[in-house]
Amino acid sequence: MGARVRGLHGETAQHARLKELAFLWAQAQGFSACAMEVSLPKCRYRADVAAYRWQRKQPGSTAIFECKQAFCDLRRDNCHSEATRRRLEVICQRRQVLEARLRAHYPHLSNGDSLFPEFDSQNFIAIGHRGYARLMRELGALQNRLYDCTKFEKLIRYRCANLFFIVLPEQLFRESEVPVGWGALVESNDTLTLVRKPIWHEATAANRLHVLHRIAVAGTRTVNRQLQFQAGEGFAI
Repeated sequence: MGARVRGLHGETAQHARLKELAFLWAQAQGFSACAMEVSLPKCRYRADVAAYRWQRKQPGSTAIFECKQAFCDLRRDNCHSEATRRRLEVICQRRQVLEARLRAHYPHLSNGDSLFPEFDSQNFIAIGHRGYARLMRELGALQNRLYDCTKFEKLIRYRCANLFFIVLPEQLFRESEVPVGWGALVESNDTLTLVRKPIWHEATAANRLHVLHRIAVAGTRTVNRQLQFQAGEGFAI
């Protein structure tokens, strides 16, 4: 049945196994409430595993686990927005300088799409200038990273939990690739080892309880799905 559930989400066996190991590791560390595929508060993201640890006379603590099985998957979410934004500003300045020079050398490029000549746009791509094409490719890539690839950074910024862990295979671990402020759990022989401790991040009591509620919702959804599979199998018999 587990294979059928994983198949519905298009998830690989390795990624599913990393989630299972993170789920078990969290419980071993005292996080008694855990669930997979948990929608997080204050953002559009979903955690591979989220966990809650009860504490007497306190609101408890929360943890998020993100599992990565390939470098492209890891790097896609690990963009540092400030550095990327600075690089983007440099590229935009270079674009303005280059377009001014191209405009002077190729005055015939005006598209004639405005009532006033001074506001006509220029089709610089039509020149086939390799430097300009390369500049535009980098500009597009930086914009995509800035707006779509900052998941790790945003989870901390939005105070989605107190602790954050990246879970990855041993061959994938590079100290420089671990997101700032995150801990690293490395898998080897079906065992997770904490190779870098996470930084504690403060979160409001209401936010921690909100995460606990989302864990309960995700857990209920999983049980409902499993019961439906069981019912379907029973009817088939």
